[in-house]
Amino acid sequence: MQKIYQSILERVKKRQRSLALLIDPDKFKSSAALENAVRSDVDYIFVGGSLLSTGSLQQCVEIIKKATSTPLILFPGSTDQIDPHADGILFLSLISGRNPDNLIGKHVVSAPILKKTSLEIIPTGYMLIEGGNTTSVAYMSNTLPIPNNKTDIAVCTAMAGEMLGLKLIYMDTGSGALNHVPLSMIKNVKKNIDVPLIVGGGIKTPEQAYTVCNAGADIIVIGTVTEQTPEIIGEIASAVHQNSSHTIDLNE
Repeated sequence: MQKIYQSILERVKKRQRSLALLIDPDKFKSSAALENAVRSDVDYIFVGGSLLSTGSLQQCVEIIKKATSTPLILFPGSTDQIDPHADGILFLSLISGRNPDNLIGKHVVSAPILKKTSLEIIPTGYMLIEGGNTTSVAYMSNTLPIPNNKTDIAVCTAMAGEMLGLKLIYMDTGSGALNHVPLSMIKNVKKNIDVPLIVGGGIKTPEQAYTVCNAGADIIVIGTVTEQTPEIIGEIASAVHQNSSHTIDLNE
């Protein structure tokens, strides 16, 4: 049963925008962000990072599962970031890059491990977009992001991902990015695909969250800003859910 993916499709059909909180186990020093997420009606919790050096994925998942029933979805930066106690996993293929390990190589290694779990596996086309600085994901994946002024490349990449059968398209400028994905790029990608669109990276304010949703994002992801200011989660959640009452005209 694809319960998580089905819930995403149902929310998209109802034009309900969603908010996902990204928690990096390495930076999970306190439960402040998690407590605010529970109070703020966050729709999904993503867990993972480009590199885990001090944090424990297992402990992080355990704490979150005890605190909330919000769907917990793994956002793995490597093949060792798999925990069977999560609810699902974004099976990420880095379609914006040309590193074969991140296109299919790591998937071959993790497939037999995932086969033994009950995790809901959601094939996801991951697209790294230039966000104004070099982020951990760009460095660790050994790939170049799509330039933020190359909307045509982003559109064609997203279309190809959908044609390959990927169930989600995720555009990201990376954790700690200076800027979010350009609104015109979001809008044009959304116009050319039928699968749900996730946008993350560089979203720091409720106003930015609202405009990113208004441009066409079905799910937005926040993380870095909540590590220092966990109370902002509620404000961003309100902005995202408020946008659900607004009908996007992609032809404008």
